Amino acid sequence: MRTIRHCCSRLSIKYISVILILSVLLAGCAGKRDNVQQEIRIAVLMYDDYDTFVNSMTKHMTKWCRQQERKDGIRITLDIVGAKKSQLTQNDQAQKFISGGYDVLCVNLVDRTDATVIIDKAMASDTPVIFFNREPVEEDLLRWDKLYYVGAIARQSGELQAKIIIDALSDPEKYDTIDVNHNGTIQYVILEGEAGHQDDIVRTNVCTSELINAGFSLEKLGDEYANWDRDQARTKMCELIDRYPFQIEMVIANNDDMALGAIDAIEEKDYILDPFVVGINGTEDALEAIRTMKLDGSVYNDSKGQAENIMEMAYALGKGEAIPPTVELTFDKYVFRPYSIITYDNVQKYLENE
Repeated sequence: MRTIRHCCSRLSIKYISVILILSVLLAGCAGKRDNVQQEIRIAVLMYDDYDTFVNSMTKHMTKWCRQQERKDGIRITLDIVGAKKSQLTQNDQAQKFISGGYDVLCVNLVDRTDATVIIDKAMASDTPVIFFNREPVEEDLLRWDKLYYVGAIARQSGELQAKIIIDALSDPEKYDTIDVNHNGTIQYVILEGEAGHQDDIVRTNVCTSELINAGFSLEKLGDEYANWDRDQARTKMCELIDRYPFQIEMVIANNDDMALGAIDAIEEKDYILDPFVVGINGTEDALEAIRTMKLDGSVYNDSKGQAENIMEMAYALGKGEAIPPTVELTFDKYVFRPYSIITYDNVQKYLENE
């Protein structure tokens, strides 16, 4: 019996040894999988599918992710959805991505004053959120240290849009072509983006204030909301042309799509005047319109730089790392990219950048 017990004991020791060796080997394999992150999942939630500027940003986001995948060998899943201008839809989309285990949400809010639901869901699941283009109210952004905003300072866009106009009006030759009736007052219309949108309000007020402060006499003929949309702007501008068949000397638009919509209407109506038209964003179509001298100027909103910053942040957060030093944070929350002026004189540089 001693012999049998001794054999069994030896067999048990061998069996335990084999299990330990296999455990070490399996642990080593598991460790390798853990050390090399297989995938980072990022969701991008847009307020609408048809916004030209935001679509430009998502194009650059996609390009950045593909380049980063080739560089690091880590798979990046980038899911992009639009909410069709419904905050309830966007809230549901956020819940779906959070439930699906996505690492980071990048959110272009439908309603910048109504971020509470998304923030609550994100905090409960420890999912970082990078808001972009539509800035949440400060109180919401301060609720948690994993909430960020990437965009630009709206006031600067209004100031630079005014500078384009001021530079033109300061040139006596150009002034004469704008002040067609030579009465010393520029008669203008404004195409605004969206009621309550922070960029809309600031761009409009700052631009007109800068012009008045520069000493120019202005007369506002009309002020219409066109919701950032080219077709809506064309319709609104057609109505303004019917209302003022000989008076409109300038069109100030809160974005390029509306500026281009105004130009569409001017061409469609074969308007007797050739109004000075300015926009904001520097979209591809706007750059081409400036190059062909249909659009007089725009203010470049750095969609590429913003998109790349968003993805740099999302990639780092998805890996559980700190925001990289290449991203310049203000108050540990905000990333603001500077605006710049685009006119016929420098448009080629921006075209090449696209």
